[in-house]
Amino acid sequence: MIILGTNSIKDTGYNVANSCRFDGADSLQRSKGTQSSLQIGTYSFWIKRTNIDGTQHFVYSNSVDASNKGYYSLRADEKFRIVSDASSGELVLETSQLLRDPTAWMHIVIRIDTTQSTAANRCIFYINGVAVTALDTTTYPDQNANLKIFEGGETDKEFIGGMTGETSNLHCYLAEFVFCDGQSLAPTSFGEFDEDSPTIWKPKDVSGLTFGNQGWYLDFEDSSALGNSSNSNNFGTVNNLAATDQAVDTCSNNFMTLSPLTKTSATLSEGNLKQATAGNSSVATFGVSAGKWYFEQKLLGGNNEAHLGFALEGAGIFSDAVTGGTVRGAGYVSLYSFDGKIYNEGSATSSFGTFSANDIVGFALDVDNGNLYLYQNGSALNSGNAVVSGKTGKTWFPFGNFDAGDVTGIEHNFGGARTFTISSAVADGNGYGAFEYAPPSSYLALCTKNLGSDGG
Repeated sequence: MIILGTNSIKDTGYNVANSCRFDGADSLQRSKGTQSSLQIGTYSFWIKRTNIDGTQHFVYSNSVDASNKGYYSLRADEKFRIVSDASSGELVLETSQLLRDPTAWMHIVIRIDTTQSTAANRCIFYINGVAVTALDTTTYPDQNANLKIFEGGETDKEFIGGMTGETSNLHCYLAEFVFCDGQSLAPTSFGEFDEDSPTIWKPKDVSGLTFGNQGWYLDFEDSSALGNSSNSNNFGTVNNLAATDQAVDTCSNNFMTLSPLTKTSATLSEGNLKQATAGNSSVATFGVSAGKWYFEQKLLGGNNEAHLGFALEGAGIFSDAVTGGTVRGAGYVSLYSFDGKIYNEGSATSSFGTFSANDIVGFALDVDNGNLYLYQNGSALNSGNAVVSGKTGKTWFPFGNFDAGDVTGIEHNFGGARTFTISSAVADGNGYGAFEYAPPSSYLALCTKNLGSDGG
């Protein structure tokens, strides 16, 4: 799915400040103490998927040993799975639907109460406020059973984003992770439809909830301690997460990334912001038809044939492989680094300078007039004039790396997250995004808040 401006969320309601990016080797870890209840609890979290391959665990907890456990995960076939051993019976739910969309945020609530007399009420799974009834597997614990996922007990064996042995780790952006120990809460405790967005499920402020003895609220607002909870039930062991894994791409403001659904042989990582492998391409998740937009790319390696730019609808970006030839062809405008040439629908212009490894290229695209302005480490190229003009129409963003001997690739910063440390964290004129260099006046980050207010 490609996001257009009409799908944008308005700048109303509660705004989530931060998320945390998990990239397959990352997790939070702690030892669990005595819970308020071993029968009742509610988990709520927002996710934006990145890598859509392989089994990935959101929560994993051992009680006594690995044979007494519980977990919530996405399977390799993209179905969501809820599992817990129990004192009597067991809990196993598995969805029929596939959760594979890497372009949008999704809210998940797992509501458990084994004291319920009706078996199907002992665990209810919700996506974006709606109970999931299409389930391939439904096994419920006996009434009043104690669940092992609540019990915990084995030292340092409660995980977010991983599991015992550090396998099946998570690939996603994760925000507003809440566990309310001892409470069975409806999704409306965490999200809502409202009159400003009656068809869009939005987050609510959860800071006023109570979390019980072992509950938590992870808001990811401290980049130096991403496992901190607002109630001090912290995940004190942080595995492989760094300050750069804190993001402003959240469930209340969705930023553009690359899509694994529209890539050729590209290897995508770091929240779909790092692109590697020779002879590859990927198309970004947003398309626009109006407005002025800014983003940055960091060039890697020394023999890089990175193509960075945009394409007009009809250029074939979804139907062909976007090889080195087609990305320079009809409908495409691309910077061919490192020699600085611009390919305007197959015709190369004079070079606009020489680029080197670790240079940051700034792109300022005026879609209304079809003008592209380029910046090198914050300095305008071509004396501040457009390097291409008059390329109007619905616009997409394909990126490629076509040197057969170069696998270093490109690191992208669309404002919501980044793979490299920046010194300034400059926002756009609306206050969104975090860039190394200030966007030109009136040029904005590609995110749903801006698409809703400034076109797209």
